[in-house]
Amino acid sequence: MRSVFEYRRRIASRGVGLLMLAACMVSLAGCASRPGPDSLLPTTAEAPGATKQVVLVATTRARDAKAGTLFGGERASDLDFATVDLSVPPTHKAGAIEFPSQAPGNPATDMVVHEAIYRDTEQDFVRDLNAQLARLPAGQRKVLVFVHGYNTTFSEALYRLTQIAYDAKTPGVPVLFSWASRGKTEDYVYDNNSATAARDNLERTLGLVAASNAEEITILAHSMGNWVTVEALRQMKISGRMIPSKRIGNVILAAPDIDVDVFKTQLRRFGKPEKPFIVIVSRDDKALGISDFLAGGKLRLGNYTNDAELVSLGAMVVDMSNVKAMDDMNHGKFAQLIGQGGKMREELEKEMAANGGAVPSQINVDGVRISGIDARIAASAAQKASEQQKPSGQ
Repeated sequence: MRSVFEYRRRIASRGVGLLMLAACMVSLAGCASRPGPDSLLPTTAEAPGATKQVVLVATTRARDAKAGTLFGGERASDLDFATVDLSVPPTHKAGAIEFPSQAPGNPATDMVVHEAIYRDTEQDFVRDLNAQLARLPAGQRKVLVFVHGYNTTFSEALYRLTQIAYDAKTPGVPVLFSWASRGKTEDYVYDNNSATAARDNLERTLGLVAASNAEEITILAHSMGNWVTVEALRQMKISGRMIPSKRIGNVILAAPDIDVDVFKTQLRRFGKPEKPFIVIVSRDDKALGISDFLAGGKLRLGNYTNDAELVSLGAMVVDMSNVKAMDDMNHGKFAQLIGQGGKMREELEKEMAANGGAVPSQINVDGVRISGIDARIAASAAQKASEQQKPSGQ
């Protein structure tokens, strides 16, 4: 029988470890630039060369009356909506977010908000979505639904999606699903519970997007947002309300903060998807390393090393371990991947040509290793390349 002194020693040791971990999390988070609390103050200023962007919002956050905030970190009683007009500066660098240095920001150098309007009903949300889709030609009426991760304020999520939509350089309407994260490193448990509570409302949001005139719907989740996303998709599949596969572009799980064993059970219950989930991983992800520790040493999906097993479950694995990150935590690498589709298609075509048209099991592009390439993705890449090579007017 252990003495009470030994028991106290172990508790004290664990307490010191947790305090050191908390200090580490705060110091790492402090290295990254974050927008101010009023960074969504609208401006009427314009700048030559700035690019306009409209983002539709569905959120489980409560509205915040403070100027320039729109939504805070507390949970709302029901799903809420907004439509936000922004612009991206002509000096924008791919993968970066130019937060306003001082509200309301300078559109020549910063991402800024020009107008933000609350929407009260699902009908308002779908009407705004259809209005944005109608601006696009038939065949290009696509929607990108983005689900952010832990320790993320509303403004951070909004500006991140603006960056992603701009860098992707493909037509479509960005939709932000924002769950109630407080945007504080010490609120990991609160955020985790908020993410779990948001599952039904993400399912509801995806249903609204599917009820719109969108021809194709792509879902991109980051970090803890993957837990919300995979759970919502699992619920939709079990209930028979899954979006038809022909309308799903891709399901992209970036740096997933999900226990690997949990993900395996989710995917086994979901069944092997017709088009593989794209899982973006990096072995040097410090944020997921901390999550591993908090979860009792259980590995997170975003830094899992067995690509072959994930491929067998129905995933295409994009390994960014050898890519230098733009953030200190190595947790936002996925944003650097946006806009690299052209290079990846070229490499895929080259490999297929060298192998008599056979789809390679793996390709490497600028330090990014891609495993489990699906034949339909390869065919889509070949088709896009063929369309780009056609002379204008054909």
